[in-house]
Amino acid sequence: MKFLIAGLGNIGPEYHETRHNIGFMVLDYLAKKVEAQFTSCRYGDKSVFRQKGREFILLKPSTYMNRSGRAVHYWMTLEKVELENLLVVVDDLALPVGTLRLKASGGAGGHNGLSHLIELLGSESFARLRFGIGADYPKGFQSQYVLGKWLPEERILINPRIETAAEMILSFVMQGVGRTMSQFNNK
Repeated sequence: MKFLIAGLGNIGPEYHETRHNIGFMVLDYLAKKVEAQFTSCRYGDKSVFRQKGREFILLKPSTYMNRSGRAVHYWMTLEKVELENLLVVVDDLALPVGTLRLKASGGAGGHNGLSHLIELLGSESFARLRFGIGADYPKGFQSQYVLGKWLPEERILINPRIETAAEMILSFVMQGVGRTMSQFNNK
């Protein structure tokens, strides 16, 4: 069985380890943990590893956040990954910093990357792991906030949560979305 895990973010050194790139950060951590390497490919960087008969395809799209759907759709089609085997890791302003929420489906919640995915996939029925980045910014400064670097006090909170997010990805593939939600969402 194949599973596509897409961590959303923006390419380029100016976006490295910003709040908006938490999807990339989680996949980088997971790849390092399982000793897998990312290679550049069409529409992004990809890493593949196997565990217990399941194939994990980690994807960091190079299409920028607002056009993430192009890369995800391409790789789902090429690898013949079913919609129920897609998990998208994305930042979420509506959740406090470090809060993790796995959802089996749902709307975009104002997130442009998810909106583009929904548009190109023609469905909201895919799992997403929302990683809270908080909303501690003055009115009119949302863009600067999400594209800003993590503060030192935030890094203390998010580093262990990145590890938990990686555990959630492994659980999603091995146990399914329902059991993973039950196990992790209320912690």
